[in-house]
Amino acid sequence: MRVATWNVNSIRARAERVVAFLERSDTDVLAIQETKCRDEQFPAAVFTEAGYEVAHVGHSQWNGVAILSRIGLKDVVTEFCGQPGFAKDADTLLPPPVEARALGATCGGVRLWSLYVPNGRATCDPHYAYKLAWLRALQEQAAEWLLADQAAQIALLGDWNVIPQDTDVWDVADYARAFPGATHITTPERAAFAAFAAAGYREVSREHQPEPHTYTYWDYQGLAFPTNKGMRIDFAWASPALADRVSAVVIDRDERKGKGASDHVPVILDLAD
Repeated sequence: MRVATWNVNSIRARAERVVAFLERSDTDVLAIQETKCRDEQFPAAVFTEAGYEVAHVGHSQWNGVAILSRIGLKDVVTEFCGQPGFAKDADTLLPPPVEARALGATCGGVRLWSLYVPNGRATCDPHYAYKLAWLRALQEQAAEWLLADQAAQIALLGDWNVIPQDTDVWDVADYARAFPGATHITTPERAAFAAFAAAGYREVSREHQPEPHTYTYWDYQGLAFPTNKGMRIDFAWASPALADRVSAVVIDRDERKGKGASDHVPVILDLAD
């Protein structure tokens, strides 16, 4: 079984490229982030014609997550229990709306989540507190899933918008200088990311691709890709039972090349039977 995660940065702009990736890589299940479309705008027909079932949640031109599967797609949910919402108006009396950032489904016996963690924007921005609350709520839910079933096959895949280690960015000092008040590298964010290990999960992409300065994202600006000024922010946390099945992980750097590429690349997991 081959599973992958990919922030495509607009599915309507890259649907054909995603199909080409699925065919070339022989991927069974793909978790997609940042689709940037509403449900009715998602180009589902392109993928069903290629043999994939489709689940998607998107409310606007922002965010949006999807799962494509050719080995079954059931028990779909469009948020996790306790998922925080966000609203710019902090004085509103209504609960903040839940954004399209999490999608869960069971595919081939694996409970798979496509996750687009909030960016945080800046440490002084309300979005930063929202990001930390979002990660904390997800970790609490993930811990409960494992407590309920230690043998559960769970994959938490996606764009985590956290740089867990200094070597996961081209130059951490340069990054901090370039982006005053920068998120992604702060101690609370890194602690929130590491808390998934405390809950019993294993970040399998690091286990199989431990080399420093191995990136999954390069900005479109400033010749970031040709000069390899990248970041590692796309990860795969797996429950113990699933982590033991991971035989290999590939970070498909070549998908950042060519016309119309996303600024992220796929992270591919091979699972033994």
